[in-house]
This record gives sequence, structure tokens and C-alpha cells, in this order.
Amino acid sequence: MTSLLLVDDDTDVLEINRKYLTGEGFTVHIADTPQKGIELARTLHPSCIVLDVMMPGMDGFEVCRTIRTFSTAPIIFLTGKSSEDDKINGLLTGADDYLVKPYGLRELSARIRALLRRASMQATPEQQPAQLSFRDLTIDQLAHKAFYKGEDLCLANREYEVLLYLATHPNQEITFEELGTALFGVYSEADRRSVMVNVSRLRKKMTIDYALENMIETVWSKGYRFIYKN
Repeated sequence: MTSLLLVDDDTDVLEINRKYLTGEGFTVHIADTPQKGIELARTLHPSCIVLDVMMPGMDGFEVCRTIRTFSTAPIIFLTGKSSEDDKINGLLTGADDYLVKPYGLRELSARIRALLRRASMQATPEQQPAQLSFRDLTIDQLAHKAFYKGEDLCLANREYEVLLYLATHPNQEITFEELGTALFGVYSEADRRSVMVNVSRLRKKMTIDYALENMIETVWSKGYRFIYKN
């Protein structure tokens, strides 16, 4: 059964979320301190982690950075902070999604399921071509990595997902909504900034070569296009 780890210093929120998500069929573990959350993430190997940002002693960003040293489990931040800088900080520390309070429990469940579906697809790559090649760019779906001229681009999970989705739709206009839905499972206009941040991070890692850097084209006010010419 799929297991979740909820980390929050608010025990009332923990109990509400635990009760709802248990009713949704998940096995739910809870931690009411950052230290306990890290310990349980290390020992329980949860399928997905739901992490509050504002906690005493150690905030969620620091907890996320620590967990990322030993786990690739999807992480969703829950936070009352809604500024762009806060969202960007969350994504840069290694989170996969960012949900601003107040949020609906149905949306939380939907976002968890979307992340788990993507993780499951990555775990069964035999259903897809093992590799996608675009001249010197190779996307290895078995390794969940991308290489350029044999050099590992060292992409984070979200960056890899952005590249894979765009690359599987070459020369097509991909809207913010389409890409956001592919990444998060559900999409609202507030998610556009998160999409843009992930694309920007990917592009920075593609600056090792001019030809590679220009494979992702911005479609002004609409989205992006992966450019590939035989």
C-alpha cells in the first residue's frame, strides 16, 4: 500500500490530513517535529512526503534539503507563504510541488496521486522507449537522466520531467496549462510561475552548449516548444 509521511508542527492539521488521506486509501505516518520527519523519511522510505514550511527550529526548506541527500521521494510543500520568492525557494530546495494554505483536501489528494503516478511511470520504463535521442542529446528513461555528448546534465526530478515532456512532443507548441498539468496533475493559473521556474532551471543546465541551450523556445505568453531538426 502507498505510504505517506506528513510533517507539520500543527497537530490539529496533521490529524485532519491524516484522517482524510487514510480514508483515501493511503497508509499515513505523521511527524510533529522536523527532526522526527527526517528520521521517519530515512527509516520508512515513504512513497510521498507532505511537508509544512513554517516549523520551529528547522524550517521545511532545510528539512527538504536534508531529505534530498538520501531520498528521491516526491515532496509537496504546504505553506501560508504565497510570494513568488517563497515558491521559487521551495522548488530550488528540491520540492516537487507547492500548495498554498488554505487548500482543499481533495486538491491535496489529487496532487499526491499525480506525483505518485509519475513516479510509477518512471519505475516501469519498459512501457516506453528506453532512450530518446536528438543528435547529441540523449534522454535515458531507465536511468531517469539526460546526457549531452555523454555528459550527465544532472537534472533534478522536475527538470527531467519538463525536458521529457517537451522532447516527446517535438516542434509542438506546449502551453503553460498543458505542461503544468503534466507536471502537477492539476493546474491553476497560479501554477504558471512554478512551470516557468522549472523551465528556467532546466535551461540553465543546458547552457553548456549553444545548440543545446536553444532547443527550448519560448512561445510568447503561451508556453514553450522543443525545437528539433533532423
